[in-house]
Amino acid sequence: MQVVVRSNDPVRLSFLVALLADAGIAAILLDQHTSIMDGSIGAIPRRLAVAEADAARARRVLAEAGEA
Repeated sequence: MQVVVRSNDPVRLSFLVALLADAGIAAILLDQHTSIMDGSIGAIPRRLAVAEADAARARRVLAEAGEA
């Protein structure tokens, strides 16, 4: 797995997951539940990761959408 985006914005992350899914790229959100441990203040960014084989294409898709 390779991390392609880090963000504290859950709405943006949801959009990026959908954007990648539309391109046929499976993505996983890491650290989603860590914010519960830090009091839900958003101090720990969530990471959006994809398979190593999809990383370059995922970055390209995100860049074309102005999100990289």
